[in-house]
Amino acid sequence: MTSDPISDMLTRLRNAIAAKHPKVDVPGSKIKTEIARILKEEGYIANYKIADEGVKRVIKIYLKYTPANEPVISKIQRVSRPGCRVYVGNKDIPKVLGGLGINILTTPKGVMTGKAARKNGVGGELLCHVW
Repeated sequence: MTSDPISDMLTRLRNAIAAKHPKVDVPGSKIKTEIARILKEEGYIANYKIADEGVKRVIKIYLKYTPANEPVISKIQRVSRPGCRVYVGNKDIPKVLGGLGINILTTPKGVMTGKAARKNGVGGELLCHVW
């Protein structure tokens, strides 16, 4: 059991991208499924599927690469962690690389990107930056 499952997911993604793997398996949870959904909607991963392997749920994330075999995700960085939670208001949501990347936040209205949170007028816990 890891103390920070979201950080574990992001580390698995980083390691799979560094090794040029076509897919990576991540232990499943609702919040990790929502993060994978956002990454797919924003075009950072090719696809994801939820599979039940016995009692455990697994998220199979299919990574996306450019025609030159470069990964689409150049960096993925955890912001809020169990020892130091980072909360932002809707006016304080930072832009990633001047708008080229995305933030992923947990808000009272669900997990969403920083752009969607600004549009809906909600703040929340800043989970990670992706670019």
